[in-house]
Amino acid sequence: MLMNSWIEEILAPELTAATWQEAVIAATLSDASRAEAFGITLNNVVEVVTTRAKLLQAVYPDFCQFCQTNLNLPPQQLWEPLWNLWLPLAIQIASKHQQLHRPFIQGILGGQGTGKTTLSAMLTLIHKHLGYRTISISLDDLYKTYSDRRALQQQDPRLIWRGPPGTHDIHLGLTVLDNLRHSQTSVSIPRFDKSAYNGAGDRTTPEIVQGVDIVLFEGWFVGARPVNEVIFESPPLPIITDADKAFARDMNHQLRDYLPLWERLDSLIVMYLKDYHQSIAWRQQAEQQMIATGKSGMKDTEIKTFVEYFWRSLHPELFITPLTKSPLWVDLVVEINTNHTPGAVYRPIHD
Repeated sequence: MLMNSWIEEILAPELTAATWQEAVIAATLSDASRAEAFGITLNNVVEVVTTRAKLLQAVYPDFCQFCQTNLNLPPQQLWEPLWNLWLPLAIQIASKHQQLHRPFIQGILGGQGTGKTTLSAMLTLIHKHLGYRTISISLDDLYKTYSDRRALQQQDPRLIWRGPPGTHDIHLGLTVLDNLRHSQTSVSIPRFDKSAYNGAGDRTTPEIVQGVDIVLFEGWFVGARPVNEVIFESPPLPIITDADKAFARDMNHQLRDYLPLWERLDSLIVMYLKDYHQSIAWRQQAEQQMIATGKSGMKDTEIKTFVEYFWRSLHPELFITPLTKSPLWVDLVVEINTNHTPGAVYRPIHD
């Protein structure tokens, strides 16, 4: 039985297990890595599938509205990630929160185009139906002010773009996460306006939140850890020149200052693009679409230079790929296909 067929049956007004449950159970257990990642076994699979089906019915109207309003996509196109990733992950995070008896902080690492924003939005939507308030904080929200970054750039002209380690206010991040963890009555969440100062960006009015249960803290190197500097003796492209290697070493050193932030995470998910070169094509597509609407955008050569700048600062092969094999630091890996959709889901294991 195809997924579309049995999801249609689950969404029928009267939920009965007669025709769809056997097929769903078989499909759920057939992906052993995904089942293990979400704690699904032969003993609990019937309960898991039934619970997920009832939650699907509850969230579906809001899910449809989100797809149409925010993604301009028919809901059926996202049934697979909804059923196989967003619903079980939301249930898992909610369960971990219940065990903590305090706000749960979920880290999400992923580059541009890997689906961090959509994942955060869907988890927030589903958690609302489970009775929990979820907020998202981006590493971008912790950027230093425009004036501070200008001063930083004068000290180190290599920091030509915001984003690499050293361009964030770590103390601010620690204060916010600690206030959230300790269930402060009212917490001020910093927000960043990327359009300010002709795209250089600056802080904007903070968001005041109360009663937060789950925090989604996402960013392109959230959870990344310093590596042994010996690796920079023979680094991957585009780290080529002595200047490139010096920059990579300095960024690796700066990354140590972020470790206290990562210590506040209760869990870490890696949205893993196996072929990181795909990010250049994704960025080019995004810029071309923006140009087609009449807005300004970067040329293909400029995009390549832009993306490679970040690879020189924290190279995916050195800082992200190892995390997918590190059960000590990462709880879940979600592989991202070249069409931006989620692929395999598993817990990291050592080679």
